[in-house]
Amino acid sequence: MKKIGLLGGTFDPIHIGHLLMARTALEEMGLDKVIFVPSCVPPHKTAPTLFSSRDRLAMVRRAIRGNPQFVVSDFEIRKGGKSYSVDTVRFFSETIPGPKKLYFIVGGDAIRQLDTWKDVEELKQLCSFVSVNRPGYPRGSAKTRYHAVTMNGIEMSSTEIRRRILQKKSIQYLVPDTVLDYIRRNHLYRIPA
Repeated sequence: MKKIGLLGGTFDPIHIGHLLMARTALEEMGLDKVIFVPSCVPPHKTAPTLFSSRDRLAMVRRAIRGNPQFVVSDFEIRKGGKSYSVDTVRFFSETIPGPKKLYFIVGGDAIRQLDTWKDVEELKQLCSFVSVNRPGYPRGSAKTRYHAVTMNGIEMSSTEIRRRILQKKSIQYLVPDTVLDYIRRNHLYRIPA
């Protein structure tokens, strides 16, 4: 039976923390692969994304290039509109052939809101949840059962990276070189080396 992780997110932009989160879940849960699923319009965010859907998808592709255990899906972007986890998990449950077990990967902060997600009861039937926590942070207290794994790594968020971009500060070493190169080549923002 294939064990497949699903990592949804805005990835605005994708950064080293996302990649460490996926790697931690992959190794700790013994997953065969992790599918990155950039959202079109996340239901829980009100601010517009800094980068377009097309650019965010392209950056994820570049960030995971060369890792056969990481793949990206454009399902939510093609679908358009708000992206609910239950719809995404249902899609992969129906379209991935053969026996499989799906694991929905979330950050330790998101697990606390899990019980408020759309159609959470159906979602619980379709997948297991993996909460990736940073050392020293309290674990989530969702009523829903989940696997908890700890990620050692850097303290980073897409919000912080967007702030640095808008302040024209370097994001080198915070995002993969391929992502930084994409931002520069496409003149998405003028950022220092």
